[in-house]
Amino acid sequence: MVVGSPVPRSARPTPTDAFRLARRTWLRGDRLDMSALASELGIGRVTLYRWFGSREQLLVEVVWSAADRLLRQVDEQVDEQAGSVGSERVVAVVGGFLEGVIASPAMRAWIDHEGEAVMRLLTRRQPGFQPRLTAAIAALLERERSRGQWELPAEVSEVAYVIVRLIESYTYLDLITGETPDAERAMPILRMLLR
Repeated sequence: MVVGSPVPRSARPTPTDAFRLARRTWLRGDRLDMSALASELGIGRVTLYRWFGSREQLLVEVVWSAADRLLRQVDEQVDEQAGSVGSERVVAVVGGFLEGVIASPAMRAWIDHEGEAVMRLLTRRQPGFQPRLTAAIAALLERERSRGQWELPAEVSEVAYVIVRLIESYTYLDLITGETPDAERAMPILRMLLR
């Protein structure tokens, strides 16, 4: 399927087709409209809601797929850098991830259009974005700890949760304080936390 082209009418659209179209829509910085998405797929809105539950859940799945990909890319890039181990490796990965999130045109457009909803969807346990990000950060912490490079002064899950809250705070800095989001401002605090 070519990016931006509708699903051919002869093909029966699947949830995967809907997800891919929703992801392309979000990545372009366009508002995800369930009616428009269903129309482009040639299905009814009821089918789309049956597949994904709600617009919010579909958005969370789309954004998680982008966040997970970004986190993996940054993790691989940091692996290629010499000397990044232990807490400094965690700082490099989290910092690179935060920079990528802040620089994302899709994320900035979404925050500009639906800021309060974005914060609600991505900072609460339900519908599932924050627990996945917390688990991914916990896995990163555990990998570095298990290499024997550094010891954490608290439970991995607790430290991961605090790091995720730090990421959130700096991602939504403009909504919270009116200041421009800046990943560099978070780095000294992250280093202090991981000493």
